[in-house]
Amino acid sequence: MAKKKKYYVVWEGNDPGIYDSWTSCQLQIKGYPNARYKSFPTKEEAIAAYGGQSSDFIGLNKKTKPMLSEAARADIIWDSIAVDAACSGNPGDMEYRGVDTKTGMEFFRMGPFRKGTNNVGEFLALVHGIAFLKKQGKDQLPIYSDSRIAMGWVKRKEVRTKLQKSKVNEPLFELIDRGLTWLKNNSYQNPILKWETKLWGEIPADFGRK
Repeated sequence: MAKKKKYYVVWEGNDPGIYDSWTSCQLQIKGYPNARYKSFPTKEEAIAAYGGQSSDFIGLNKKTKPMLSEAARADIIWDSIAVDAACSGNPGDMEYRGVDTKTGMEFFRMGPFRKGTNNVGEFLALVHGIAFLKKQGKDQLPIYSDSRIAMGWVKRKEVRTKLQKSKVNEPLFELIDRGLTWLKNNSYQNPILKWETKLWGEIPADFGRK
């Protein structure tokens, strides 16, 4: 079955606009601090979105958008960071990032790493987020993740991935080892909270490629 075509809106990037391939979109966001972009299933939707504000679309899933009542949103702790990962294939090229939950401002982004998985990316994003906040002296600031698996790995300080190590993804396994070592040698108080996607839409750190 042929892969469905997507259109990518870049609100903030090297050259903002609408692009009809992920490769073209990547060229506009790579190396650009706090890039803002999202994919859409049709050109018409992309054109309409480009005419609006990125905050109206990033982090909100179309199917869950009507459920985002004021009561539901009141449960979100906006003074926090959110982390997420994206993987093209399983395994495939993986990257992760952390953003300000309220504004979507990007604090860090890593990757892409070859032959990775989404779960590994979610774990690394959480560890990176915890270490980032510790360095900033923000030991009490909550961190949102939409991955219960990654949250469990961090809590147990153990990665139970079925990913096979190879020369291609050796740097990724080195990062996993560094992450585990950091968790075992450092303490933190940041609450790690589950992002409730069904109630709130996609996590603000979502890469917008669904």
